[in-house]
Amino acid sequence: MGTPEFWFVVVTALFVGYFVLEGFDFGVGMLMPILGSSRREDGETRRRVVLNTIGPVWDGNEVWLITAGGVLFAAFPEWYATLFSGFYLPLLLILVALILRICAIEYRGKIDDPVWRRRCDLGIGIGSWVPAVLWGVAFANIVRGVAIDADKKVTSGLLDLLSPYALLGGATTALLFAFHGAVFIALKTAGEVHDDASTLAARLLLPVAAVTGVFALWTQVAHGKGWTWWLVLAAVAGLAAAASALARGRDGWAFVGTTVTIASAVLLLFCSLFPDVMPSTIDDAFSLTVDNASSSAYTLRIMSWLSAIVAPVVLAYQGWTYWVFRRRIGSQHIPPSIGLTRAP
Repeated sequence: MGTPEFWFVVVTALFVGYFVLEGFDFGVGMLMPILGSSRREDGETRRRVVLNTIGPVWDGNEVWLITAGGVLFAAFPEWYATLFSGFYLPLLLILVALILRICAIEYRGKIDDPVWRRRCDLGIGIGSWVPAVLWGVAFANIVRGVAIDADKKVTSGLLDLLSPYALLGGATTALLFAFHGAVFIALKTAGEVHDDASTLAARLLLPVAAVTGVFALWTQVAHGKGWTWWLVLAAVAGLAAAASALARGRDGWAFVGTTVTIASAVLLLFCSLFPDVMPSTIDDAFSLTVDNASSSAYTLRIMSWLSAIVAPVVLAYQGWTYWVFRRRIGSQHIPPSIGLTRAP
């Protein structure tokens, strides 16, 4: 394995980590209005319980995306330039939605006013749904291929990016993240919120399995390789394991199952893509590959040494954070008034 291939593996691993960790963050934001309905007398308390499941970790999870973007820029500058210029509008919408979500989470508890909190909840919802859908649309288009000319510019229009396969990809990521989030809420909460999250996860299982199964099969048949069938089977096994664990009340194993499913789905996309990084539908000669889109060998070697030093420290710190905040929370842990505190 050469250094370009190694850094393709690193990019893949970063996006796997991002979608697994940020995936349940999105799911929590998507499901917060359902599990904490305003029609309930204790709706506000329940919403705070749900949101506090990701309170200590959500901002750290976003670091995976920042790191992935930095690695793309340094290791694959041609890929970075073509991707961000050709997918400018959807990536801009994702960025704006993420900023809206960040502000809504950070400022929700700053003013003790129901109207203010409802507006922040709306921002959290928009900031969770939009990226959850658009990430699937974006990566489905990358795997499917877009019109890239000889100057390495994407000439596809916005409507070209909304193909049936791409829209199915968006539906897949949205449903997977919602299911992943429901399982995570069940894992991190106690009492009624836990019970309702488990019930909601069970109800989401059938549509998630149907949509994810169709998308995985389409990807495998149209773009996959012989050995990537194992990733399709791994995704199915993950969903089956999650369903079995939910039925037995084993929240931790259910979360392992959804993690395996999301990781397998992301790996299926990247492995189907390799050795291309952005295929061209105009001419195969115009496609960006691991070799022609990468930086110089010297740059990649320097990056490899630096990552070997920094990456273990970052991973150890994030693992420690999850360990410290591993306990469940319930309505009894939420004080009666938010006040002017940082708690969401």
